[in-house]
Amino acid sequence: MTGPHATGGPIERVVGIGAGAKELATEDMILNIGPQHPSTHGVLRLRLTVDGERIASAEPIVGYMHRGAEKLFEVRDYRQIIVLANRHDWLSAFANELGVVLAVERMLGMEVPVRAVWARTLLAELNRVLNHLMFLGSYPLELGAITPIFYAFREREMLQAVMEEISGGRMHYMFNRVGGLKEDLPYGWLDRVAATVGDTRGRLSDIENLIYGNEIFLARTRGVGVLDRETILQYGVSGPIARASGVDLDLRRDEPYLAYGELPVKVATRTAGDCHARFEVLLDQVKHSLDLADACVDRLRSLPPGPINQRLPKVLKVPEGHTYAWTESPLGLNGYYLVSRGEKTPWRLKLRSASYNNVQVLREMLPGHLIADMVAILGSMFFVVGDIDK
Repeated sequence: MTGPHATGGPIERVVGIGAGAKELATEDMILNIGPQHPSTHGVLRLRLTVDGERIASAEPIVGYMHRGAEKLFEVRDYRQIIVLANRHDWLSAFANELGVVLAVERMLGMEVPVRAVWARTLLAELNRVLNHLMFLGSYPLELGAITPIFYAFREREMLQAVMEEISGGRMHYMFNRVGGLKEDLPYGWLDRVAATVGDTRGRLSDIENLIYGNEIFLARTRGVGVLDRETILQYGVSGPIARASGVDLDLRRDEPYLAYGELPVKVATRTAGDCHARFEVLLDQVKHSLDLADACVDRLRSLPPGPINQRLPKVLKVPEGHTYAWTESPLGLNGYYLVSRGEKTPWRLKLRSASYNNVQVLREMLPGHLIADMVAILGSMFFVVGDIDK
């Protein structure tokens, strides 16, 4: 017996007929999670085939937020494309800008002033902490723990205050420029950064103590959503998700850019590869980023006064050629492939964002789990939908 279902998927029942026949009941239901759903962190759709409460197959369906940013890059000059690149991962705006300016500077053979290099590194780490605090607060919320998000947002407000002071923006900073940064650091700003970093470090224990000893959180995350190393390599998963499964890769340490080559970059890893390990890696990375921020503050204090950017011509043209610049963004590997024909606009600027790969691997992770576990798994994959669709 077959019939339509409310979600558009078929329901199939096979029933034995005859004396003493056992009833065989199998139901495969197509269930759509999203594209508007509290557990999807944006406009993402998951097409699940479920057998009762257990997921049989999963298909992530993306594209609902696609804005054609890569084509818009081609009709904007190199100053204008920064504002577009800034927005695809709205939790990591400063990191998004870096990829564009590093690619252009490499094509120009431009050397950035040392103050700009260290200031960029500091701002990149502060932005990383802001990104991670959002997930550290929202993930327990999806599992029923309300208090951690208040603590996480308390620290985010403090960090956003210093970011807003220097750039004028709370989320979309637009502070990078080809050749350096928009402006020099405000007077006394480094002292306020140091105080904020210290306060944030001291209060991380509030989140840690609430979560790590909570038996409900442990039951919902340990052994759930295990992602093995081989699957990570096949799908190109990167960032905290990959490091939670033992893939010890971090471009800040392995292919240093900015000032990371002069800093003691610690990389947080785990081997369990489950939801709990991903949360642990994220929390450890916040601590390491705060340490890097302190080191950058100390170095900036010791630098003599000097320029924060390079003077640029009124019309900036990039020499003909191509390059690929990638960075360790908060969510994973973020790369820009720039092709120039010597004009003031890029001929092609391809964006490789971390979230796309991090979401595609859900088709391998979700089958076999309960629908209730899907929420725990999805929240631990650390993606931003704008970073998928671009």
